[in-house]
Formats: sequence, C-alpha cells, structure tokens
Amino acid sequence: MKKKRLLLWPLAAALAACTVTLPPPSPPAARVPETKKAPAPVARERPTPIPPHDIDIAADCQRTEEDGFREDAHMRVASNDVRSLSWKLWVGRHGSCHFDLTEFRQVRKTPHIELQAIDGSGCTLMVWQDPRRVTLAHAHCEQHCTPGIYEQAWPVLFDPRSGTCAQIR
Repeated sequence: MKKKRLLLWPLAAALAACTVTLPPPSPPAARVPETKKAPAPVARERPTPIPPHDIDIAADCQRTEEDGFREDAHMRVASNDVRSLSWKLWVGRHGSCHFDLTEFRQVRKTPHIELQAIDGSGCTLMVWQDPRRVTLAHAHCEQHCTPGIYEQAWPVLFDPRSGTCAQIR
C-alpha cells in the first residue's frame, strides 16, 4: 500500500503544479443608468358619443372636386325614417359607386340610422348627425362600386340647416 501511495505522490504534485489561480473577483459593476424612457402616454378622454336625436332633412348635394371626385346625392329623412335615397359618386375617371333605397331596408333608427342591403352582401349605409353636418356613409359595399375604387369612395356630408353639401374645410 505504501508503494501505491508513493506512486500517486508525483501525480498529485504534478496536478497541484498545474492548478490555475484565478484573480480575485472584481468589485460589482457600477449600475448603468437606465436610458430615458418615453413618457407614459397621456390618458386621453374618449370622445363622447353623439347624442341621438331625430334627423329631419331634405338633402341634395351635387359637387365636383378639383381632383375629379364627384357626387350626386339625394336623401329625405323624417324622424329618423329614410323616405328616399339615391347616391352616386365618382372617383375621377376611375369608376363610380351607386346606392339606391330600393336595394336596402332600414334596420336601425337610433343612435344612428342604418340600412342593410337586401341582397345579403353585408353592405351597410349609415346616417348620423353632429352639430355641423349630416353624414351618409357606407361600409362593406365594394359590390356597389367599380372594381378597384372602393377605398377611395368617401362619405357625403350635408349641411343640416340647408340640406346642401356641407363645407369640408
């Protein structure tokens, strides 16, 4: 047994000589200041909904804009009941959209007027009034327009006092 220990002794000594001594740990790194964060967004108040009230208007708007956009809209509404509607708009020379009351049925009177296409396509016309204008807008009505122009087909705005085209500026 003594012989085995003697044989292991040089091996242990050689291993001890090969030991790597590590430098002492460096002091903790100084805290890096955080970069400035963007200020928290200011809580915005949600716009208040337009209070529902009866819309009574005999509206006619024929207008041609400098960019070639043109509209010809006629609408009669009495106590939020749409009595007549014919609306055609042109997007320059690229195409047009057309809406007629005979192709729709009224499904809502408040808080805004809503008309659904009777063909089941999902096309919806909406009418609402704020203090400055009465708006006639459309949603999901691509099939009522020339292909490729629907994204440029804007709502028509009427002056609630005169029934003519509202000023957009």
